[in-house]
Amino acid sequence: MNYNSYIFRLFVRILLIVVLVLGLVYAVYIKNTTFITLTSFVLLYFSYTTYNFIKRRFKVMDDFFEAVKYRDFSRWFPEDRGPKDIRFLYTGFNEVNRTIKEINSKNEAQYVYLQKILEMVDIGIIAYNLDTGDVLWSNDSFRETLDVPTFKNIRFVESRKPDVYDAVFETYHREPNSIAIAVQNEKIKVLISDTVFQVKDDPFKLIVLQNIDDTLTKNESEAWKKLLSVMTHEIMNSIAPISSLADTLQSHTQRSLDNPKEHPIEIEDIHAGIQTIKSRSEGLLKFAKTYRSLHKITHLNLEKKKIASLFDTIRLLMQPSLDTKNISIDFKIMTPKLELDIDSYLIEQVLINLILNAVDACKHQSNPEIRVIAEQKPNRNIVLKVFDNGSGIPQDIMESIFIPFFTSKTTGSGIGLSLCKQIMLLHKGKILVNSKEGEGTVFSLVF
Repeated sequence: MNYNSYIFRLFVRILLIVVLVLGLVYAVYIKNTTFITLTSFVLLYFSYTTYNFIKRRFKVMDDFFEAVKYRDFSRWFPEDRGPKDIRFLYTGFNEVNRTIKEINSKNEAQYVYLQKILEMVDIGIIAYNLDTGDVLWSNDSFRETLDVPTFKNIRFVESRKPDVYDAVFETYHREPNSIAIAVQNEKIKVLISDTVFQVKDDPFKLIVLQNIDDTLTKNESEAWKKLLSVMTHEIMNSIAPISSLADTLQSHTQRSLDNPKEHPIEIEDIHAGIQTIKSRSEGLLKFAKTYRSLHKITHLNLEKKKIASLFDTIRLLMQPSLDTKNISIDFKIMTPKLELDIDSYLIEQVLINLILNAVDACKHQSNPEIRVIAEQKPNRNIVLKVFDNGSGIPQDIMESIFIPFFTSKTTGSGIGLSLCKQIMLLHKGKILVNSKEGEGTVFSLVF
């Protein structure tokens, strides 16, 4: 509205000047000296006031844009004095300054909030300019991990700790990687990852660093405690009856040696006792062998394997025993010509373990059925699924089924699913389970 008023007033002024110019020309034409003088004076007056009218507005706008140029939004323009059109401009400028100050205030609050959050985390974070090395931001955890004071340029670390500088700043870690760095005359393990990003024309690098030495030590200690607890329990379960039975046999043998007539040796009892000792010893050896198998898989012999060929091998192995138990098994490939880069021996073992578990789960059903299906998902992941219509897995033990030595079976070792999970992790895949009691279970191998 004010803009239209300003244009109208400017138009009127220009129109008056044009009329005065025409009047001056006419006065010169008729050679009227008085009219020429009067018209010239009025023309000069209106030209001067129009110039000031335009200049005043541009000067106010120039002052405002100069303040914007230097980011000075604290200036306040008087809204209660001066011409109406200028006061309207002042009101608009003050509103712009107020809005920008509110936005800056919110941004500063968010920055402080984010900074406090990043300071509180125990993960080291730093962002710096790749060209100049100037630090954009870093938190205390990063400096504490590297054992360095506050620094403004990464060259400071290079001059103090060149080995740490090469490992952290010069080497790229696109994926999280565990490295060892020397800090305070000792080696510590850190998990490091980084990424490069662009801000206008400047490249920056963001590094995330986490000290995992204490975590590894703690996890290792807990793992050893669990391992010793399990091994002690299993070994004592085998040794205690062996020791007791051996003591009984020794006592009977000693009495027979001291008084053979009153305490003759019962060969059958000795044989039965020795057989029991042998059985329990074999059980102890089996436990040791089973435990060792949990750790021996450390690398893969990868080959391109057609899933159809993999399924044919499993079918030949499992079909005869399933037929004797009247359990039907069906293999199906939903997406033709699927192939996997796998260690076929290990994946066969995984599928055999899952099928055997399915057999145990559905063997008491009236129509036991197992299905093995391969398909490729829209995200390109290949999934092998083993279905059964068995009794299902109770929800209260669902989270424990992949724990080594955990089993709900009276004859199980608790190793099968642990080995399956380890093999899938080595293949950079995962194993998932979905089960409903009374309806069945499906295990999914995701590659």
